[in-house]
Amino acid sequence: MGDVMIDAYIWGSHTRMSPEAPVPVVDVIQRDSRLGGAANVALNIKGAGAEPIILSVVGEKGRSDEFRSLMRAENMSEEGIVWSSNRKCTVKTRVISNEKHMMRVDEEQKDDISAKEEQALLDRLHEIMTSKKVDALILQDYNKGVLTEKLIKKTILLCQEHGLIVTVDPKKKNFNAFSGCTLFKPNLKELKEGLGKADIDPSKKSLDEAVDELKKTMPHEMTMITLSEHGVYHRNEKESDIWPIHSRQIIDVSGAGDTVIAVATLALASGAELSEAAWLANLAGGMVCEKVGVQPIRQEALLNESLS
Repeated sequence: MGDVMIDAYIWGSHTRMSPEAPVPVVDVIQRDSRLGGAANVALNIKGAGAEPIILSVVGEKGRSDEFRSLMRAENMSEEGIVWSSNRKCTVKTRVISNEKHMMRVDEEQKDDISAKEEQALLDRLHEIMTSKKVDALILQDYNKGVLTEKLIKKTILLCQEHGLIVTVDPKKKNFNAFSGCTLFKPNLKELKEGLGKADIDPSKKSLDEAVDELKKTMPHEMTMITLSEHGVYHRNEKESDIWPIHSRQIIDVSGAGDTVIAVATLALASGAELSEAAWLANLAGGMVCEKVGVQPIRQEALLNESLS
């Protein structure tokens, strides 16, 4: 559940600078579009071998027909989608030239969804939970208005009633609204912003202290913090540790967080310990950074990498 979008790409090459401004001129070779945001998390779940259902409010203004087409092309169910005539479909357009990410242009609407849309989304969630075997719910926040504070709290309560794992990939606006979740997974920057502390460093001692403070204001069962080139920190009631990053050529970090939360959730839903889930998620997150553009993980590739 969360903000979905279209990840659009303009692929090209540049060999000269513009005479109008000190910027490169990109000659367009091709364009393509992919499911993004929480929908990319769903693609990672599907790629890893499980069955995802997307819960979101999608604006009918703009490129909503294209979003529908992308979902159908991936055989994604629309049963959890609430279509809104009052909102714009979010599109992030990346310009990739000579295999380098040159710039990004965003078309989006960030205000909160309406109370009516909140209730419609909760109703969809309840229908799905009572009609299907659901193992876990991921709350994927991009601060585009779908995950309101009220919706977050009601959703977590509903999941607790049904005994579901709830994992969270937060953003700053509602950082402290996820009390009672199973796994809370910010990155280091989000942790600093959420706690209002700029002096947190990627060491076990510093992160232990930060998580102690976080749990006082927002109780949750397990914590995982992505640390970029420093790996992944994980903590539960028994232990805390840091898995170092695997040595690899990093080309593009776009979408890596989506992969991490998807794989960690699948591992926990399959009965893995947190340390095992963090290790596998760390591995998967690094793998998708070796490719240009947002790319979901694939089950066979992850299995082969984990055994090598």
